[in-house]
Amino acid sequence: MKNHVWRPLYVAICIVGIVLIARAILVPKDYGTHEQGYMYGTHRQGNVEEWKAVTVKYKTSEACKDCHGDKYADIKGGAHAVIGCENCHGALMEHPENPPKLSIDRSRSLCLRCHSKLPYSASGRGSIPGIDPEKHNTDSECVMCHSPHKPVIPGSENPKPEVKK
Repeated sequence: MKNHVWRPLYVAICIVGIVLIARAILVPKDYGTHEQGYMYGTHRQGNVEEWKAVTVKYKTSEACKDCHGDKYADIKGGAHAVIGCENCHGALMEHPENPPKLSIDRSRSLCLRCHSKLPYSASGRGSIPGIDPEKHNTDSECVMCHSPHKPVIPGSENPKPEVKK
C-alpha cells in the first residue's frame, strides 16, 4: 500500500494506544469491577465510605410531613403540589433543631420564576397563570395577597393568605 494509506492508519493506532495507556494510568483498579464481573458502575468500590460521610442537603417534601402535616396537606391538595417545600423554605440540612420560626423566601422574584407571563404558549410553563411584573402590585410581596400553601386555582375563590410578621 501507499504511504498516504499507512500514515493515517499509524496515527489512528497511536491515538488508540495513547487512550488505552492513559486509561490504565488514570482509572482506579476498583472502578466498576465488582461482584458482577466486568459490569461498570458509576462509582468506585473504594469510594463507598466517602459517600456515606456526605451529608444530604436536600430531601423531599415527605421529610416535612411529620412535623408540618397541616401545611403538607394544604400544599399537596393544591396547585403547588409539584413544588417541593425546600424551594421556598430552604434546604432541610439547614433546618434548625427546634426553630421558633422557619426562614421563608417571600420575595417576588421567587414567585416570578414561574408566574411571569410568557409571550409564547408552547412551553409547559405557558399554562401556568402569569402576571406582568411591571404592572401587577409592583411594590408589594406576592404573599400579601396570595397564599402559596393554598394558591388560587383559576375560576375559584382566592383564599385569605396566612401572613405572619
